[in-house]
Amino acid sequence: MKTTSTMKSAALWAGLLALALLQGCATGPNPRDPFEPFNRGVTRFNDGLDAAVLKPVAEVYQAALPSPVRTGVSNFFGNLSDVWSFVNNLLQAKPQAAGDSLMRVSVNTVFGLGGVLDWATEMGIERHREDFGKTLGHWGMGTGPYLVLPVLGPSSVRDASGLVVDIYGEPVYRSVDSVATRNSLYVLRVVDLRASLLRAGEVLDQAALDKYSFTRDAYLQRRGADLGTSGAPEERFDLPEATPPAPAK
Repeated sequence: MKTTSTMKSAALWAGLLALALLQGCATGPNPRDPFEPFNRGVTRFNDGLDAAVLKPVAEVYQAALPSPVRTGVSNFFGNLSDVWSFVNNLLQAKPQAAGDSLMRVSVNTVFGLGGVLDWATEMGIERHREDFGKTLGHWGMGTGPYLVLPVLGPSSVRDASGLVVDIYGEPVYRSVDSVATRNSLYVLRVVDLRASLLRAGEVLDQAALDKYSFTRDAYLQRRGADLGTSGAPEERFDLPEATPPAPAK
């Protein structure tokens, strides 16, 4: 199956699943994770796929390419992500962040050989990573329950909905007409990202903890912290309901 078709199908599936979950009245022991049995099953599938395919390929990639080449690849895809961050910063009405993103893209594209060199960071131009899920959150849409997507990994009901827009709006899909070239870029980006997480994955594997719970809590905390800087109220699933005060005697 071709990579582009797979990603498009996964994105569409994620959006439909998110809408279906929003209609449900699921309950569970953890209010942040009412779909935990489903999520753990998907996590086991993703872990098996990673162990059989993604991790071995990433290890070969890391061993075969010198560090400067891998850095250049990461910089290139980081420059592409700055394009989409610029769009989402505009949608979030953050002109300074949008200006920084636009400046980063301009500098790295022109002077950094299409983004292979990250001159913008050397110049002190801040990177503001944004996606459509965070844009939805900025305008008041709550995170919703935690959700693990097949292949794509940790998400939430809101972020899964935003992922559909992210995939169709990102530069590789919009600007590369050749299917073969586009598929190659998708594969390279996934492998490069997995290679960058090899060391972190080893630390997590060796730690005496529940990987699923740790990943879930870290994801929800990070996304909540990201939105906390935007001024938008963020749903909290980890706080008990407020107890009404006792009536005065």
